Amino acid sequence: MPANKELSAALDIEGTAPIHSVQLDAMVVLKIVKHCRESVPTTVTGQLMGLDVNGVLEVTHSFPMPKNQDSEDFEGSQYQLQMMHCLREVNVDDNSVGWYQSTNMGNFMNQSLIDHQFEFQQALSKSVLIIHDVARSSMGNLNLRALRLTPAFMKLYKEKKFTSEALAKAKLTFSNIFEELPITIRNTALLSALLYELETSDETLEVSTSHLNTYKNNTPAKSSVLTPSFDMLDLSMDPFVAKNLENLMDTIDDHTQEQGNYAYWQRSVERENKKKAAHILNRKTENARRAQAGQAPLPNEDVDALFKLPAEPSRLDHLLISGQIDNYCKQINEFAGPTLGKLFAVGELQK
Repeated sequence: MPANKELSAALDIEGTAPIHSVQLDAMVVLKIVKHCRESVPTTVTGQLMGLDVNGVLEVTHSFPMPKNQDSEDFEGSQYQLQMMHCLREVNVDDNSVGWYQSTNMGNFMNQSLIDHQFEFQQALSKSVLIIHDVARSSMGNLNLRALRLTPAFMKLYKEKKFTSEALAKAKLTFSNIFEELPITIRNTALLSALLYELETSDETLEVSTSHLNTYKNNTPAKSSVLTPSFDMLDLSMDPFVAKNLENLMDTIDDHTQEQGNYAYWQRSVERENKKKAAHILNRKTENARRAQAGQAPLPNEDVDALFKLPAEPSRLDHLLISGQIDNYCKQINEFAGPTLGKLFAVGELQK
């Protein structure tokens, strides 16, 4: 019995323990990277399979979703059920724990992604979204992010009230729409042994399996870290930074348009309030005149029904655009340092 209690607590059958980290198998990472790179620049998605243990969401398998998801004949739920049934037959984890999506230049905060993740977290409280940025990964470091919608945003999204008052009451900004979880990558023992063997093998020998002979490799030896690299002297603007600046300007235009829509709503409310105040003042003046003339006052009326204020537009798009601007600014800040450093150094040399 004690062993069963420990197992139930570890697997969290009742679903009470929150998720604090995500563990991806190396094979899952390779599948996600391969699927996303093969489809650039098209955005692709896929399903994640695994289990949560002691607050750690262990993702042990994944499969891609077909490219024809937008067609009328495609049924996503039916496809997922068939795939999960096939995985169960070959004794592979078939518990859905979330989904993944590719992105380019950090451009992923949109209404469609929010809707999809909200549905996942409604159905599966312990689901996660993995974002793989292909463009940033091509710069040398694998870019993977594990995201979940925060409880405050989930509550507000369920009520569909994204007014300024509701956002202020919930203390919700673009920075706390998502909560990011740390990711660890787990290698199996066989994969670790293979990586160790590849790292320690003699690079001067190459084995030809077709002729079963061993010969010396004619490629030059690996250059020393002290060998000068003239690539560092390239003064051209980093294309990644330039593309981020272009995307940032486009997103700022969208932000300006959202601000214009909100300002138009404010002016409309102000006009209606002025009409309402003028109407109330006219009624008071007329009632005062009637009182002096000994006449009965005007009958009561619902002024709010006569002057209906326009509904406040949803501020969700404003939040998403602000979050996207924040992503672009962080990326520019991260990659623009070396480029600006070279330009300033050359400027000093020219003096």
